[in-house]
Amino acid sequence: MAALSGLASALESYRGRDRLLRTLAYCSQLVGGVLVEQGPARADVGARLLAVSSQLSGCRTILRLFDDVAMFVYTKQYGLGAEEEDILVRCVSVLGNLADQLYYPCEHIAWAADAKILHVDAARWWVLSTAFWGLSLLLGIVRSLWVVLKLRQQLRSPAAAVTSQRPRSTRGAVEARIQSELMTLLSNLADLANAVHWLPPGFLWAGRFPPWLVGLLGTISSLLSVFQAARASGWADKAAS
Repeated sequence: MAALSGLASALESYRGRDRLLRTLAYCSQLVGGVLVEQGPARADVGARLLAVSSQLSGCRTILRLFDDVAMFVYTKQYGLGAEEEDILVRCVSVLGNLADQLYYPCEHIAWAADAKILHVDAARWWVLSTAFWGLSLLLGIVRSLWVVLKLRQQLRSPAAAVTSQRPRSTRGAVEARIQSELMTLLSNLADLANAVHWLPPGFLWAGRFPPWLVGLLGTISSLLSVFQAARASGWADKAAS
């Protein structure tokens, strides 16, 4: 009952619903892709699951039509990252915010072109939006790697942590943050692999992934995101109690 209540609570938020849709879409693509490759006997079921995956992905694309304002507010509030003490984290975060901000309108135009609302080349705008997404993921990977490196240095040098301008943290809190950054790193790596796959053929491994592999990478990324959200919610509940 508690699990059902937690699920209902998560689905009340936009982010919670998006995580569920994303997970279901990639899981459907994973299972559907596997079934299609097992032969004609299971190909029909596999094709139906791939169709479900496509529809869920389309649903997420439409819901993202309303994300620009929230992203703009976040980017404006973050600004040039004056509150960040590390210059690399600041620069990477600012560039990542810019890439995210540019990603949304490109995707909107691509969607509108596919829907015959705008008479432009949809493929070009899909490539552009994917490129901005991939850039954002790459910057996120760089940020996570750097943060993990700095945190591990902090664990190895307690004296440095004491003299730091940041508030002193317990060893457990630092280790928990390292784990969180590592999960973000793995999630971004899985998504980046898919982002490259969706770029025009000829660039690295673009266009070479079978549907099941795209589904597997997306499922890994989605489950990591769900786990992080659940853990963060658990910590928030403990802090409130």
